[in-house]
Amino acid sequence: MFPRPPIVTILGHVDHGKTTLLDYIRKSNITQKEHGGITQKIGAYEITTNFKDYKTNKITFIDTPGHEAFSRLRARGANVSDLAILLIDGKDSLMPQTIESISHIKNAGIPFIVVINKIDLPEINVEKVKADLLKYEVLVEGKGGNIPVIPLSAKTGKGVKELLEAILLISEDLNLSYQPTQPLKAYLIETKKDKGGVVASVIIKDGSIKIGDSVYYGEKKIKVKSMINDQGVNIEKALPSTPFELLGFSDLPEVGTVLESQPKKTSHQPLATKTIGKKLDLESLLKPTEEKKLLIIIKADSQGSLEAINQSLTENDNIEVVLKAVGEVNQSDVFLAKTTKAIIIGFGVNPTAEAKELAKQEKVIIKTYQIIYELLEELTEVTGLLKEKEEQQKNLKGEAKILANFIIEGEKVYGVKVTKGKINLSDELQAFKNNQSFGKTKLVSLKIRAKAVNEVKKGDEAGMIFSPKLDITIGDMIKSIL
Repeated sequence: MFPRPPIVTILGHVDHGKTTLLDYIRKSNITQKEHGGITQKIGAYEITTNFKDYKTNKITFIDTPGHEAFSRLRARGANVSDLAILLIDGKDSLMPQTIESISHIKNAGIPFIVVINKIDLPEINVEKVKADLLKYEVLVEGKGGNIPVIPLSAKTGKGVKELLEAILLISEDLNLSYQPTQPLKAYLIETKKDKGGVVASVIIKDGSIKIGDSVYYGEKKIKVKSMINDQGVNIEKALPSTPFELLGFSDLPEVGTVLESQPKKTSHQPLATKTIGKKLDLESLLKPTEEKKLLIIIKADSQGSLEAINQSLTENDNIEVVLKAVGEVNQSDVFLAKTTKAIIIGFGVNPTAEAKELAKQEKVIIKTYQIIYELLEELTEVTGLLKEKEEQQKNLKGEAKILANFIIEGEKVYGVKVTKGKINLSDELQAFKNNQSFGKTKLVSLKIRAKAVNEVKKGDEAGMIFSPKLDITIGDMIKSIL
């Protein structure tokens, strides 16, 4: 195994100094190379530090447009970043995009470092920033937690050395490594078309790529024609954490696409079945854990509205707020919703045209309201049904799906398959159509291949007769609830 350089993303509010920090670290003026610079095309670059006491002295920074690109990658399941930097202006403290960035980092589940920028200015207040972070459950060192805090000046470079060493220290704890002979696992962090064809910016997490290799994204195969690193140099072989451009695609793949050594069947499972403006669908909103909660992202027109809504929702144990912020619903919100399987609630605000279109593509629900009681009423109704369903699941003895029905000696018999638990003769049953209960009945006859039995278990197929008779059809479910 070989040590792998850490891959780092910097997130934070606009104008808090991300580009300036990256500029200083790279020792070049990125701002003046916005047109045609190789780093900007690739969207990432690798630096070599002067530290000698670590397994690696290299660090790769993903240089993409903040949390929007970060969430695009996460929404596609692309675990590219090993750690994140939360950049905060020491004078402004936490701003809307800072708060959004905290949500993105937490949902990514990766370690992060808090960087308090602009310490060269007299009016900054480091302690206030640390205190403000506590409101969003970011427990930094000295405030009851272990998240590192690095005060620095991106302009003068003071504190940058400490930041780079902190990154290497955390990467040591993460024990980042790779094996060049392992199957390839690489991610596309940017894709575009130019006069040379389709160009993809790639970072490898395991394995390696050589010129002439055949690699796959899903079931599609491509042959690697050429690779260019972040210095604009053609390379024959790329190893993990090294950013590079790859030519060989015939069509434009999505950001976050995974490159692998072997083909892999792909299936698209929509995260929600309803989209903008339609009634909330309970089945598509359940958090996939034992604790059933409705996950929501709240965007509001003002801080006052936001606080009022959030206060009301915190009283509901069946709701979990993933993100709350002031401002219109944007693409970043949609990607975060897809990643976390949340719905987006807009109060007094609308989605941007781009967010609306993206939500349709990604099957993400956006609901907008102008009257607060309507918002709370609908969410209360949905979570009430959710709680009822959760209680039923806790007390579920068994369930079966109706596969067929036929008449035998004047009796209507249903052919079923037990999908959960067990069902016994004489059980009281509830019938469900499209996940909605439509009646109660009792199991009065239970047979397996014409032989009467008292019990059927998961996987069994049986014939059942119910009394009283209900309008049960093929595809319905019957459940025995204690």
